[in-house]
Amino acid sequence: MHFSTLPDERAERAPAAPAIRDDGVQLTNAGLLLRVRQAAHALEGRGIGPGDVVAVLLPNRVELILVLLAAWRLGAVVTPINPVLGAAEVAYQVADASARIVVVEADRDDIGVPILTLDEILAAAPGEAPPAVVAAPSDLALLIYTSGTTGSPKGVMLTHGNIDAMTSSFIEWFELDESDQSLLVLPLFHANGIILGTLSPLRAGGQVTIAGRFTKDRFFADVERFRPTYFSAVPAIYAMLNTLAEDVRPDTSSLRFAVCGAAPMPAEAIRRFEERFGVVLVEGYGLSETTTASTINPLRGARKPGTVGLPLPGQRVAVVDEAGNPVPDGDRGEVVIAGPVIMAGYLGRPDETARSLVDGWLHTGDIGRFDEDGYLQIVDRIKDMIIRGGENIYPKEIENAFYSHPDVHEVAVVGGPHEVFGEVPVAFVVLRPGAEVPAHDLSHHLVGILAPFKRPAAIHIVEEIPKNSVGKIDKSGLRAGLRGTRV
Repeated sequence: MHFSTLPDERAERAPAAPAIRDDGVQLTNAGLLLRVRQAAHALEGRGIGPGDVVAVLLPNRVELILVLLAAWRLGAVVTPINPVLGAAEVAYQVADASARIVVVEADRDDIGVPILTLDEILAAAPGEAPPAVVAAPSDLALLIYTSGTTGSPKGVMLTHGNIDAMTSSFIEWFELDESDQSLLVLPLFHANGIILGTLSPLRAGGQVTIAGRFTKDRFFADVERFRPTYFSAVPAIYAMLNTLAEDVRPDTSSLRFAVCGAAPMPAEAIRRFEERFGVVLVEGYGLSETTTASTINPLRGARKPGTVGLPLPGQRVAVVDEAGNPVPDGDRGEVVIAGPVIMAGYLGRPDETARSLVDGWLHTGDIGRFDEDGYLQIVDRIKDMIIRGGENIYPKEIENAFYSHPDVHEVAVVGGPHEVFGEVPVAFVVLRPGAEVPAHDLSHHLVGILAPFKRPAAIHIVEEIPKNSVGKIDKSGLRAGLRGTRV
């Protein structure tokens, strides 16, 4: 699939059919093509051509997708930037990506390279737009920047072949067609929002509704208003929806399924959401380095909450030991992935690329195991594992034990320094609204669930647990806050 020509193909096939909308813009297929050509004309007028990098510093809105498709039409590469980043962080990504221009909402002077505003794009005439450049599968399409929790953010190089393979896989797995509509609530500066939330339904002939910034009080009103068939979200969003007042019973009959990714979601939280809102929730697993996802629970057949499902079509997933040899089902090891969705590498970082990509396999840094039916369970991140006096402790196991308590809303467990054992588990817990549970009661709850050496040495009841830009709990920040202390 050549996404540079997707607007043309949709406009030719069904010009009046709906394509994409947000709170301010609603475009048919014909309108999508017109606006993409207009944006391409504006970019070309600023000298953008094949191989150039276009940075897009916009919140979730239709224009971000227009610029994405317009840049690809010219053979350019796109790097989306988180719009809440500070000036220094923006400057870092722009420089690291060697962006030639940055598309912004309004004029600003702190970017360091030429900018193109949305008003300038709107003022451009579609004119005689150049024919779309048909990229080779190996040509670079996207530079998605990691969250930078283990150092400076890295540019993940995704090719047109990666995007073709990933969207094809999603369409097959979820049986997407022209009747499907995605409700986009995830940020468009990461792969999930772009690939699963936008490009997959557009390729399938369906449509996209961009909901803007997520708020739990608006979400189901959007579901009832727009009647989407699916959406993708992170555990933090589902946790917030689970805290809605009991009398909130929205009409969710249009939804065929919902997807959870980015971080593990407790099986109990999945059950609560499905039973309360009547929506099939499938948990999946992937990384930016795999163009979004590699395993997902199936819509048809057995779904196993607590696992991240089966390998997607075209991908190979294995669990290996430290020597790189596959381990038996049930045993723990590092998750490695191969297939056409694997990134081309980290931009300008050959050493890190070589460490991550070995003989065609991406080493994820995640600890997992396969069950007897071939479903993958993510046990933890290798870097999050706690070593207490030589014993390996997996925080996710402790977190799941906390989640079995009815008043626990959210929990994060990290290793804290200890004079004797080196490090021990420390828990940060957010209670459900209105709940009042002392830490010693939570500690007592874990007795009989966890072995004594796995139980947290300290439990902190907090109002909020810090998260990064895509909703993942910031465990590195929690660990940093414990440095210099003794548990």
